[in-house]
Amino acid sequence: MKKNNSPIIDATALLKLFQTEDIIIVDACSGEKAISKYKEKHLEGALFVDLDTHLAAIKNDASNGGRHPLPTIKQFSKTLSNLEISKNSHVVIYDDKNGSNSAARFWWMLRSAGLKKVQVLNGGIQAAVKIGFPTSSKIVNAKEVENYNLPDWVLPQATIDEVEKNASDKNNIVIDVRSSDRYNGLTEPIDLIAGHIPGAINIPLTSNLDSDGFFLSPEKLRTKYQKVLGNFKPANTIVHCGSGVTACHTILAMVYAGFEFPKLYVGSWSEWSRNNKPIATNKNG
Repeated sequence: MKKNNSPIIDATALLKLFQTEDIIIVDACSGEKAISKYKEKHLEGALFVDLDTHLAAIKNDASNGGRHPLPTIKQFSKTLSNLEISKNSHVVIYDDKNGSNSAARFWWMLRSAGLKKVQVLNGGIQAAVKIGFPTSSKIVNAKEVENYNLPDWVLPQATIDEVEKNASDKNNIVIDVRSSDRYNGLTEPIDLIAGHIPGAINIPLTSNLDSDGFFLSPEKLRTKYQKVLGNFKPANTIVHCGSGVTACHTILAMVYAGFEFPKLYVGSWSEWSRNNKPIATNKNG
């Protein structure tokens, strides 16, 4: 895969691009203190996106779409307009959790909105700071550009009914990327009920990374997921997590490895566990 077509970019390459080309860098760190951390220090020139307001349309009832349902494509188009992002923009996204925080989610949304030049920074902000990428506390205000319209998200998604049907279908695979403790029902720090979707297999997203927090090579990821998929096609694969955010980390890893996009179940466990659906556990781990 050519570097300029890769969904992953390393810090050294990003620094070179920053110095020589017109790119848009976005800080997608999330959490209660995300905006204050951004105001304190971010990569120079980086814009900020908020998971709860820019990358989701949160509802009062998580049983309808989960904790982080997608905004409408019209709402997202307005967000991109406010960020000065157009169809031809080259966007590089980072967070402080090895891409799993919100960077991969924003990457998926941009690709699903039709953008082609979208990359996630390998190793996050920490990797960029380590090599001397300049940082700033200056708030970056983008110039609004004209909205562009799409009929809908273009990447494949799965509904809760499709997941229920396919999880027990031998011709399909449902991947749960949460930690093994959450999958096995030993703990559930966020949602109301512990466990997993019956028939789903567990591949924690952390297994996409090496011991230093960088993505495994495309070759290693290819071997890893080929063993899982076998003769199955990505079109017969559904990936989910707790609320449709960290699942995008595994989708990113699979695309980095050369696979086509599998389906994303945005509602994920947060929707499934609130709809009286069957639940499996493995208390023995």
